[in-house]
Amino acid sequence: MKTEQFLQHHGIKGNPFSEEDAQTDTVFKRRCLTTIHHPAWNKFFGSPADPSTALVFGEKGSGKTALRLQVTSEIEDFNQANPSDRVFVISYDDFNPYLDNFRTAVRATDTNQVLKRWQLQDHMDAILSLGVTQLVDLLTSEKVDLSVLSLDQRRDLLLLSALYDASTGEPIERRWSRLRRRSGFRPLWTRRDLQIGFGTTLAIVALVFLFPALRSWSLLPWLLVPLVAGWLYWGWRIARAEWYSRDIRKGLKVLDRDPSALRWELLWFRPTELGGQPMPTASRGRAEERYELLRKFQGVLKTLGYGGVVVLIDRVDEPQQIEGDPRKMRALIWPLLDHKFLRHPGIGVKLLLPIELAYYLEKEDKEFYDRARPDKLNMIKPLRWTGPSLYDLASDRLRACQANPPADGDGNGVGGGVRLREFIDETVGDDYLKEALGNLRTPRHLFKFLHRLIEEHCHRHTEDQPRWTVDYDTFRTTYASYMRDLDAFDRGYGHG
Repeated sequence: MKTEQFLQHHGIKGNPFSEEDAQTDTVFKRRCLTTIHHPAWNKFFGSPADPSTALVFGEKGSGKTALRLQVTSEIEDFNQANPSDRVFVISYDDFNPYLDNFRTAVRATDTNQVLKRWQLQDHMDAILSLGVTQLVDLLTSEKVDLSVLSLDQRRDLLLLSALYDASTGEPIERRWSRLRRRSGFRPLWTRRDLQIGFGTTLAIVALVFLFPALRSWSLLPWLLVPLVAGWLYWGWRIARAEWYSRDIRKGLKVLDRDPSALRWELLWFRPTELGGQPMPTASRGRAEERYELLRKFQGVLKTLGYGGVVVLIDRVDEPQQIEGDPRKMRALIWPLLDHKFLRHPGIGVKLLLPIELAYYLEKEDKEFYDRARPDKLNMIKPLRWTGPSLYDLASDRLRACQANPPADGDGNGVGGGVRLREFIDETVGDDYLKEALGNLRTPRHLFKFLHRLIEEHCHRHTEDQPRWTVDYDTFRTTYASYMRDLDAFDRGYGHG
């Protein structure tokens, strides 16, 4: 008996349980993204009009990535309905480039040394880089009217772009210059250093042309003195920009900034403008400058129609240097658990963390709790699924894959349809079924088990004598086998 034959008999198109990762789960993305939510969804998501922070601890396969994808989808719908008060989403889920750049910058020999020196401002630099790069992509690819920005905000936008734009699609200088032209910020001929240099040069050339006696070789040194003096201010500007760019390069350890490109971009700002700006330099090396830059970023977004920012943090166990080690994950993430940052006005940080980190959270001292204040972070520990909730999830997946779903009163096709109970023989009682599903703990294990169960059932029957429900013996033996595998996996992971 074929699996397709069994599923088609129940009106199911495709296999609802073949995928295990929400990132690549086409059934979830196309049919379940907006209709199937974890019971704690409202606490986690909050209100997009007033973004809030949430802290989730869940084991592998419990649905953390699904939550991240659902947040992105819900905010997209919210933005379409509220074009003047949208939410800007930053996905901070790939730590590899930042850890690699940081390791090179601090010249560390191993990961432990890298993580010991990793601080909150390094996370903030990475988040600002992601946000600024995404914003510049938007502004340079779409016809966004930048005239709504004040002159100070246009300066802030260009300064943020010079510091944090990490696009690899084209040279940064060209990209920054295009943004500067579109913003109308300070044309070339208004730069005082060039006015003085070119003015002095033109004056000397005019004098030599009008007075032939000045063309004597003996007078050449006297002509070079005012010429050098005219360009002296320009030379001082270049030297100052060079020093600034190298100091910033050392301060932005998580980014691989080109000092020469940064120097050219800084030359467009007057010395008085840079002197009063918060710069992420190595000589200062504090988080306070990052908070000021974050507020500038929020100010630009506010004028462009974004009332709030949501930062989604996920996949902290996947970086190459972390290797799934809970101690390394703790060293990477704990600097982020700062109450001042997590409760920053207008920003909601959604942290989706492995369950292993919950153990370390429970062991922290009072000083840590005073700094992090996890009691104010909408904490969900753990991201738990009960037997009934997993049963409903399986039924929702089946209905999502129905070839001809029955329509409800609104015609949405979710008012009825097949349920998991119809796949399982009545000899498997409701209580036993839901208790068994509850022991699987996560959607990933639920899908793996049901996929194995359907395959085992089909292997036990022929096409000539099909059976359309899973009998008690098949369910019991398959379940026992899967639980042994799950227990072995848990114990093996614990030893690792």
